[in-house]
Amino acid sequence: MKLDLNGKIALVTGGSRGIGRAIAIRLGEYGARVAINYVRNRGAAEETAAMIGDAGGEALILRANVGKRDKVEEMFAALREKWGDRLDILISNAASGVIKPAMELTTHHWDWTMSINAATLLPLAQNAKEMMPDGGQIIAVSSIGSVRAVPMYAAVGASKAALESLVRHLAIELISENVRVNAVSAGVVDTDALTHFANRDSIIGSSEEKTPAGRLTTPNDVADVVLFLVSPLAEMVVGQTVVVDGGYSILA
Repeated sequence: MKLDLNGKIALVTGGSRGIGRAIAIRLGEYGARVAINYVRNRGAAEETAAMIGDAGGEALILRANVGKRDKVEEMFAALREKWGDRLDILISNAASGVIKPAMELTTHHWDWTMSINAATLLPLAQNAKEMMPDGGQIIAVSSIGSVRAVPMYAAVGASKAALESLVRHLAIELISENVRVNAVSAGVVDTDALTHFANRDSIIGSSEEKTPAGRLTTPNDVADVVLFLVSPLAEMVVGQTVVVDGGYSILA
């Protein structure tokens, strides 16, 4: 089966860098029109849009802090104004959070991390659903910290666990309307996010050594799985978290 997304419209939150950029470009390569959400670095969003254009796709740049419901509403309004009242693919990738030991977390740290990483999926899905009368795909990007303890990752890990739970609940509510909801969980990926870890080099080195596949997961590895999930080949994959980590997480 040839994968063809021509005529499809996709929205990728946090789509300007890292895994989000790779997903946005991959969807564009296969014909989708891709809306790239960002919050701070417009230059990076423009670079991603240019890459999509170079691949033969069409891109739209949308600035919004998806941790705020009113900004989510404004983003969808801008998307409707540009490309009409339709959306086929939503990728909830934007993430943030506080990297600290649990004993040093404040209520503000916790609320901020939960808001960006987990809670935002709800208004995103609610808005997207209204633009998917004939069905669509919703995919959230998670991480290995949702199921494994990682130093200084308590808030982020808990938020990703909540995200995966919400994916399952949304999946059973929306599948009857032909909207499939899933998640992808990446292993250790060397993106800008790792720069927030003081022990970044040791994390990378240890992960490379312990990954059965012999290398780290790349953003393109994750993008390829997303491409599969939004295709007809994944029609019966519903409410799942697909792990993309070269076998790292199955080791004791």
